[in-house]
Amino acid sequence: MSYNIRMAGADDDAHVSNRPHRIVFTGGSGKAGRHCIPYLIAQGHEVLNLDLIPLDFPGVHTLRTDLTNSGQVFNAFTTQFSLNEFERPKPLPPVEAVIHFAAHARDLLVPDNETFAANTQSTYNVIEAACKLGIKKVIVASSETVYGVCFTQGESEYNFFPLDENQFDCNPEDTYALSKLCGERVARGFARRYPGTDIYVLRIGNVVEPHEYARDFPTYLANPSVRKRNAWSYIDARDLGQICDLAVKTSNLGFQIFNATNDEITIPEGTTSEEFLKRTCPGAEFIRPLTAREAPLSNAKLRWVLGFAEKHNWKDELKKSTGGAITTAPKRET
Repeated sequence: MSYNIRMAGADDDAHVSNRPHRIVFTGGSGKAGRHCIPYLIAQGHEVLNLDLIPLDFPGVHTLRTDLTNSGQVFNAFTTQFSLNEFERPKPLPPVEAVIHFAAHARDLLVPDNETFAANTQSTYNVIEAACKLGIKKVIVASSETVYGVCFTQGESEYNFFPLDENQFDCNPEDTYALSKLCGERVARGFARRYPGTDIYVLRIGNVVEPHEYARDFPTYLANPSVRKRNAWSYIDARDLGQICDLAVKTSNLGFQIFNATNDEITIPEGTTSEEFLKRTCPGAEFIRPLTAREAPLSNAKLRWVLGFAEKHNWKDELKKSTGGAITTAPKRET
């Protein structure tokens, strides 16, 4: 399997730089961001968090910023990262990379019109400011929900497996997913308008924090049907930090979309992905063979192009959290 990494306006082959970067991270106090930022700091990057809630992590300043206000976004992208930077003889230039995670993170947190308005306006403002300031790397959080099943009203079916960034016609019906799909189109348009700018979209799977393996996965294994809306896939919040780091360090790809998920399907052992999916989703077409336990929301492109290698497989994490055993909750009556 191979991927064309000179897509969508990329002029040269991918270039990887391991040097530290100055990064603005929006929404770094949220469920995913509070794990991603420590990973980025551990790799040597400097990070400024833009959020409405402070992040409790040493050495990372949170600048309270309303991302729906374009002026605040432009200002935040050109400001100091801490009070100590006033000691420098002159201000530093704009940051080198922006990672945009801030959003209303699902439906029903606020009314639908506010979800759509805030998510689309903030994403537009972030991408516009980055491009017009000459920031060459922008990473935008999209979502598994754009594939159209997660927040669908009633029952909905997947048409294809695996869910592939380049094959699947995304036509979601819920407001959150629509806001994320709009953000993807904004990213694509600005990448065309500003050649030489890398804008990578991450279609992030269901984010799992370390404590959630013991709490949730026994139920998932006993009742696999509850994971259908998440395509039986997930992303460990710490592995998402690795993805952000790889995306920052890998350049010259232009506009790209990556499924941001871990490697393996979240069903009991002893069944392959294809066996399970053919039984569970009999109407779905398989656009290529799946490897034995490949996640339906496939990260093949992420691994091939960015070099992602998961560190937190769900089975290992569940064993660690339960003292070495993979347990299941009592099967739910249907």
